Amino acid sequence: MAAEEINKPPSLPPYPEMILSAIEALNEANGCNKTSISKYIESKYGDLPAGHTALLSHHLNRMKDTGELVFWKNNYMKPDPNAPPRRGRGRPPKPKDPLPPGSDLPPARPRGRPPKDPNAPPKPVKPKTATGSGKPRGRPRKMARPTGGITTGTATTTSAVPMTAGSGRPRGRPPKVKAATMTEVSVQN
Repeated sequence: MAAEEINKPPSLPPYPEMILSAIEALNEANGCNKTSISKYIESKYGDLPAGHTALLSHHLNRMKDTGELVFWKNNYMKPDPNAPPRRGRGRPPKPKDPLPPGSDLPPARPRGRPPKDPNAPPKPVKPKTATGSGKPRGRPRKMARPTGGITTGTATTTSAVPMTAGSGRPRGRPPKVKAATMTEVSVQN
């Protein structure tokens, strides 16, 4: 029994107490970061458990969420009761007008499209009505090309480019037409 009492580490205060005492002792204007709080606790209390950094992080996050500490610019500090709340990022919400006393709030509508009623009769189908112009809607259909091809006067094209079936013209760019070469004849008198 005596050996157990000798080897037993001295009891540590709870982590929230150690954190608050570290922030008070360091007394920095912009608050204390996690490493300075950890170094102060290690120097004051010495023998700490093996998972000290994980425990410290857990308690700092929990104290931040409950409002015991304020986290600003990577520093932890005690909240000032007289200071206005710090605004987060983005546009602040619009102030809501208070309702007159005795009026009930309407039930909140769920988001999205309401579900269809399975017991409702089917809606009648509307007959299609013609538009005033008499033309059908959309792009007109392609007309079938004549099978004989397109023939033009006396000009015939002779080219080595194969022709596609059904079209009157060969594939690709037409060959350059060479004009009849005119030679210049000079007449001397």
